[in-house]
Amino acid sequence: MLKLNSIEVIYLNVILVLKGVSLEVPEGAIVTLLGGNGAGKTTTLKAISGLLYTEEGEVTDGSIEWNGQRIDRMNPEDVVKLGIVQVLEGRPMFEHLSVEEELKVGAYIRDDAAGVRRDLDMVYGYFPKLKDLRHATTGYLSGGERQMVVMGRALMARPKLMLLDEPSLGLSPILVKEIFEIVKRINTEEKTSILVVEQNAKAALELADYGYVMENGRVVMDGPAEKLRDNEDIKEFYLGLSKVGQRRSYREVKHYKRRKRWLA
Repeated sequence: MLKLNSIEVIYLNVILVLKGVSLEVPEGAIVTLLGGNGAGKTTTLKAISGLLYTEEGEVTDGSIEWNGQRIDRMNPEDVVKLGIVQVLEGRPMFEHLSVEEELKVGAYIRDDAAGVRRDLDMVYGYFPKLKDLRHATTGYLSGGERQMVVMGRALMARPKLMLLDEPSLGLSPILVKEIFEIVKRINTEEKTSILVVEQNAKAALELADYGYVMENGRVVMDGPAEKLRDNEDIKEFYLGLSKVGQRRSYREVKHYKRRKRWLA
């Protein structure tokens, strides 16, 4: 469905952020994009959704294709109409609206009132807590509740591909497990493809079918999620596990790896 072909992204005509990124999201798949802060993960999602241009960024080389159609020059609203919806990091929303009003914002491109009502019930089926909170003001919600709202809002657009940016950020392990279980259900039951950006590598690789690892604006590793989970570099870099199973900090592992490269 989605294919990125060696794309480069520059901000403000000066700052090169992505340096030849290529990846694919097959129809019906869950793909994860892993990496530390500043690796270029969020920029990759914004390049796909068209939001890059609202931040003075630009795809300057390569191409992004959706079912064979180039979309890297499209406006965000046109990308949404194709069925690609991004759930932004930080869970931004119109905080003066009620939960139900906020969910209906996601259906702004639709003109099928009966379908919108039906999909509102679908969202409440995935997130029963939101039905109880439907008259509550979104600005007073907890982090977990806000994550449910922004995902529900995206579902109201009937996406074919959902771009999830750090859905686990700031949530408790119990909530992370709940959110990722719902993501899996959405993928299975709604046939929605998912591209999820995550720093929680363990949770992401348990969820995904395939994964890519980014570092400094480049994809440095990719493969089936099961193989990435067993990869020693992934274990040390992102899961913090040495070969003998001892827990280590990411900073220690990263420093050790870099030192070995310099010595080589």
